[in-house]
Amino acid sequence: MPAQTLAQKLIARAAGRATVQPGETVTCAVDLAMFHDSSGPRRLKPMLDELKAQIWDKRKVVLVLDHYVPERDDESRRIVKIARDWAVEQALPHVVDSQGICHIVVPERGLIRPGMFCVGGDSHSPTGGAFGAYMFGIGATEMLGVMVTGQIWLEVPQTIEMQWHGSLAAGVSVKDMMLAMLGRFGMNGGRYQAVEYTGDAVRALSMAERMTLANMSAELGAQVGLVAPDAVTRDWLVARGVDASAIDIAHWHSDAGSAAERHEFDASTLAPQVALPHSPANVQAVSTLDATPVDVAYIGACTGAKLDDLRAAAHVLKGRKIASGVQLLIAPASVAERGIAEQDGTMATLVEAGATVLPSACGACAGYGGVIPEGSTVISSTARNFQGRMGAATARVFLGSPYTVAASAVRGLICDAREMLA
Repeated sequence: MPAQTLAQKLIARAAGRATVQPGETVTCAVDLAMFHDSSGPRRLKPMLDELKAQIWDKRKVVLVLDHYVPERDDESRRIVKIARDWAVEQALPHVVDSQGICHIVVPERGLIRPGMFCVGGDSHSPTGGAFGAYMFGIGATEMLGVMVTGQIWLEVPQTIEMQWHGSLAAGVSVKDMMLAMLGRFGMNGGRYQAVEYTGDAVRALSMAERMTLANMSAELGAQVGLVAPDAVTRDWLVARGVDASAIDIAHWHSDAGSAAERHEFDASTLAPQVALPHSPANVQAVSTLDATPVDVAYIGACTGAKLDDLRAAAHVLKGRKIASGVQLLIAPASVAERGIAEQDGTMATLVEAGATVLPSACGACAGYGGVIPEGSTVISSTARNFQGRMGAATARVFLGSPYTVAASAVRGLICDAREMLA
């Protein structure tokens, strides 16, 4: 049998094949389809009604309300009502309403496991690849086909291996790893292929950190971002109620030499990175950036406000106050993780430093809520800084790790958090 990558093995299983080869077009059975209030019912319901079609398997469908909650105006109330009414009409068993961002709350419920083949109605759906599942984003028309047939076709991708050696220094995070890759390869570096993250630095990452890598594979231009599952994966899922016997970490890994290309990095030499307006790939080291005062420091989104991210920010902010004239906004990625952060004192540290806590939802990352002022300079832990992405067309948005965002809020200008952690 020819050597197979993790991506090939996952696709082969979904296609009912022993093996598949890059470039082949195959039809795959979908194990899970996720969509949210923005991408789902308001678009799918009219099309399903017109076809007089039914959902192929409601047990494999997850609806998350995260983009237009909490409702702020008539339009958001309309969109959310459509979603809630349709969920009741369809008797969907998996509906997560106002509990956090889809890419976080779906794994929290143990719904994504190694070996699965999944699709999502959102461009950051590759987050699921952190669990050794094949998951990618699709549009409304493709999602309609999945809803009716439970299948989707794709061209088997090649795999680009990103191998990270060494250990991250204190104050340097997985976000810096991803920004470094974006700075090196650009937003088409993944060429809509599979990107797999390997090496001892990756194995040392928590599940939350692996989710950041897989998530921002979308910015790298990949179809999927994958991390082979291991004991870290298993233990994380078991802690969230998944039966250990249902978690296969033995078979889902790439065979030696199967990747089409490999790039190597040294995590131990990595410095904090920042993406300048208006592209996640417009990257340089924080230490080389000219003095840049900030008006808003934002810690939020599926990429930058998980529990690990909140704790990183609190590590910098403990015993400190944010600079005069700076707004520090915190939007925890999920209600569950916010609850843990409240219990362990993380949220108290953030609030004592001067942070304003926002609802656990997509919020400003998706341009919702109007919290980013026009003309402001923003340092954000989100995944994208396209012009107008956060709602204010004239805002200048810089991207950094939660360490960098927190340190910049204290200093009043974008800075290297390691100066405060020394």
